[in-house]
Amino acid sequence: MYHKLILLSCLLLLASCGNENSVSEHLLASNMQTTNTPYVETDVIPALAYIEHSEVYNAESVIPPQCYTKTDGSNNPCYACHQSYKYDEMRPNTMNDGGLQGEYAFSELGTKNHWKNLFVDRSELIKGVSDDSIKQWIKQDNYTAFIERFSKDPNWKGEITPIKNLAEPSQAFDELGMAKDGSHWVAFNYKPFPSTFWPTNGSTGDAMIRLPKVFRQKDQLFSQDVYFANLGLLEMVFKETNEISIPPVSELIIGEDIDGDGKLSAETNRIKRRTHYVGDAATETLAHLLYPEYTEFLHTVRYIGVNDDGSIYNAQRMKEVRYMKKHSFKSKAELASEYYLEAKEKNFENLPQVHLLGDKGVNSNMGWTLNAYIEDIDGELRQQHGQELAFCSGCHKTIGATFDQTFSFPRKVEGAAGWGYINLKNQQDVPNKGEQLGEFLTYFQRVGGGDEFRQNTEMLERWFKKNGDVDLDKVAKAGSVYDLITPSSRRALDLNKAYLTIVKEQSYIFGRDATITAAKNVLQRVDENQAPLAKEHRYQWDMRLDWRKQLSTDVSMLDQP
Repeated sequence: MYHKLILLSCLLLLASCGNENSVSEHLLASNMQTTNTPYVETDVIPALAYIEHSEVYNAESVIPPQCYTKTDGSNNPCYACHQSYKYDEMRPNTMNDGGLQGEYAFSELGTKNHWKNLFVDRSELIKGVSDDSIKQWIKQDNYTAFIERFSKDPNWKGEITPIKNLAEPSQAFDELGMAKDGSHWVAFNYKPFPSTFWPTNGSTGDAMIRLPKVFRQKDQLFSQDVYFANLGLLEMVFKETNEISIPPVSELIIGEDIDGDGKLSAETNRIKRRTHYVGDAATETLAHLLYPEYTEFLHTVRYIGVNDDGSIYNAQRMKEVRYMKKHSFKSKAELASEYYLEAKEKNFENLPQVHLLGDKGVNSNMGWTLNAYIEDIDGELRQQHGQELAFCSGCHKTIGATFDQTFSFPRKVEGAAGWGYINLKNQQDVPNKGEQLGEFLTYFQRVGGGDEFRQNTEMLERWFKKNGDVDLDKVAKAGSVYDLITPSSRRALDLNKAYLTIVKEQSYIFGRDATITAAKNVLQRVDENQAPLAKEHRYQWDMRLDWRKQLSTDVSMLDQP
């Protein structure tokens, strides 16, 4: 920008000076020498240079890399995010963007794919990183130092979310997912969203929830019985069920008959739907598909841990720490107004507005504050810069598939079994609501691969036949979700190395997907006149899961679409 302004001013000077070209040329040379212009248009500008000079690299960063997938008219990863539920008048999410499965409704700027890290072949770069060094790297705890550093910073005005021993989940949480340090964060077991959040595609992760203080108390004192009763009620809000199992609680402590058997029992593990929460939150009503005000979520994105026997786990080192807090409760009508404004802005192809709050992160305009932290060049967690944070708004603001702008909690393993740290080994590939086949099997069929870009060759070799069809026999015999979506130790180490090269570049605004080879099934520029998917390959879908359905092992029932 700076060198363009200098050149323009000098050209104007030349035009006004008639024959005094030599003087103008001298002024031009003088200006160019004294003004800081580190880059010209032909330079390959590093990502941090945009941030250091407050230059916006990608004003459409809310469009994630997956939206540039080359679908070839039949491979559809789009359905997982873009949905319309016009038949459900009570649903607060009225984005109704299912039509985006059929068209690229991008602004002119958005038609160019700015996620250029997708097109970098990192296979040579990672050869300089040994297996031993990457194993040592991913075993390091970078969360504890991050919390200590921000806690001691007198100028920090953002949130601080300590969970003791979070790098080692078995030390951080008890068997019900309750944080052992008394912070009242609760970890829950949920099915990873397809397919960016599958370990085979680059990262492991977890999620924790914390309800406001009144939802955790009885007579202003903490009560685990009250807390889990209210968590059960909240789960019913999103599962739309009338009864659910919870960890054993005492109705005598809660002071109410929550299981509906007409008496107060010393122990019950069921709770029935009611109009209000319990304990000190007894005046708070259950809002359909909405969280209470001041609900918090914590989500860590981690490297892929590799044990000596080749098994996969959530590594100690964190790539990112992501935080959400519902700072303002918005009714269905208020949310509808926000969705209408968003749709209007998109219709006029206006660039998205991201409301940055400094240390506090980003205001989504949907009642949520989002903040996030990512590794610096030395692997220490730092707050993400504004351009990096803008990336979060794309998925947690205006897509039709989410529930109150969230993904993980509506996908929690149902009931008491779902309270505890994430464990893929005790999850089955149950179907989504309204579906018959396993969710991940269905995804394989609809996408034609084990990731949005259909470039995860290991998944193609494991679960697909040579002709491109899903190998139904193999998928049906998979013992758990863990078996379906975790990588081999070789792939895991290579993915970790590939991401480390991005860390060393600090090139997150160019894309943070840990791809080993350059993407082939991704558009570098979108032709908006071409529909990405044929009509018969667009799908109605609900991200929630039917945990009560047992999967059939009769592969004759598993027809290709």
